[in-house]
Amino acid sequence: MVRSLATNFSSGYLIEEHAHAWRQLLYASAGAMTVYAGQWTWMIPPGRAVFIPAGRPHSIRMWGEVAMRSLCFPAALDQPALQFDDCRVIAVTPLLRELILRVIEMSALDGREAPHRRLLSVLLDEMHQAPTNPLVLPLPRDRRALAVAREVLTSPGVELSLDSLARRHGAGRRTLERLFRGETGISFGLWQQKARLLESVRALAEGRSVTNAALDAGYSSVSAFIAAFKRTFGCTPGRL
Repeated sequence: MVRSLATNFSSGYLIEEHAHAWRQLLYASAGAMTVYAGQWTWMIPPGRAVFIPAGRPHSIRMWGEVAMRSLCFPAALDQPALQFDDCRVIAVTPLLRELILRVIEMSALDGREAPHRRLLSVLLDEMHQAPTNPLVLPLPRDRRALAVAREVLTSPGVELSLDSLARRHGAGRRTLERLFRGETGISFGLWQQKARLLESVRALAEGRSVTNAALDAGYSSVSAFIAAFKRTFGCTPGRL
């Protein structure tokens, strides 16, 4: 009913784009991961997991020393916790963490064994009830707006005005604002701020201090960084 895999990776390692016939719950018990899937990017820090539906092409970048713990569920398993068409990040409660590690220890859950069926039932209940987290950054589809987004992601700590980005990528400021709102659901300013905050999650996972993470993300005020981080992710960077 469930297969499991435990692997360790060094910072910066990239798992190239691939897809699974099974649905996957991906959890980092240490370190952080960035999952790229189509027009979306998810940051997975410690204490979070990402659900990846069957057949969804994705790649994964590691930040810090990553202890990846993965559970795979067959497509035929019909449960609410697994009925999602796209990736979603969930908070890993203390109970869910222990359930994931227990299945990893067992290697697999066998549907012919009653204790295994009971463990799966509790695991799926915890997955279904787990709070979701806003650790996703949508990417625009338009060629010009996507080029702007990629430049920001390459240097998130650099102060880049929309006017200068518009000139470099052959689009008007108003056009880019319209494209970002229409294709990501948020303004360019909010998108850029979220890109910086997700960059700070990576820096924290690699062991940098809160002050250094704030500077890496382009914040000159640590208090402003902490306030924006808490407003976006629901906890302080120190807590994360």
